[in-house]
Amino acid sequence: MALEEYRRKRDFAKSPEPEGTVRPRKGRPLFFCVQKHLASHLHYDFRLEHNGVLLSWAVPKGPSLDPAIKRLAMHVEDHPLDYGEFEGVIPDGYGAGIVLLWDRGTWTPEVDDVDAALKKGDLKFTLDGYKLKGSWVLVRTSGRYAGSRGGDPNRTWLLIKHRDDWSGDLDIAEFAPMSVKSGGDFEDIVASDAPDVWLSNRPAKGGETGALLAEVIERGLKLKAERQAAAPPRRTRSKTSKSGPAGRKAPSRAPRRKRSS
Repeated sequence: MALEEYRRKRDFAKSPEPEGTVRPRKGRPLFFCVQKHLASHLHYDFRLEHNGVLLSWAVPKGPSLDPAIKRLAMHVEDHPLDYGEFEGVIPDGYGAGIVLLWDRGTWTPEVDDVDAALKKGDLKFTLDGYKLKGSWVLVRTSGRYAGSRGGDPNRTWLLIKHRDDWSGDLDIAEFAPMSVKSGGDFEDIVASDAPDVWLSNRPAKGGETGALLAEVIERGLKLKAERQAAAPPRRTRSKTSKSGPAGRKAPSRAPRRKRSS
């Protein structure tokens, strides 16, 4: 996909998202990240660096460490590498909402040819992140998996954890919800950057997601107000007085020196 679709969907004059370029990096470990995205619905964006971009899948329920649980992963447009460090508020337009950097690290393919594995629909790999580690697989399905919305059947994949020392029944999304970049949650991001457009045009207004977003915004704005109230008052510089000692007006110019006879 490269980045044409990514750029077509966004107005970079309004969005703080990076425009980015295709930037292959040779001789360096491959980057991966997972971004928790509260937009029209809450989901997790799973991204793997490949050929200078981030291959991307939207995972509605987030990754699971349980090999018995297969997570739906919808293949979406490639993103620029710079996006891997993005955390903040998208105030309007495509993807409007809050983005939290939930996990990041490096990944290693368990196949010799990544492009061939993607074409086949069976990509095995190892993750080394803060929260996600060990062996995983992305498997393309027929598109009839529960939760998929039809359309291009090639978009529908499953993200599955292989059984190893890093697998288990711990709900990692619930156990470790915070950002690996800022250490905060959604409301902390809103507290640092709350766009005015949300006051009248919030990304999600109805249903469970709309209620969650409204709650997050309310908590974030409250947190921001508390921080501002607790901050020490800013010291202002006093202007230099135009008067001399004891309030006497300073001379407008230096006294003239008398000539010696």
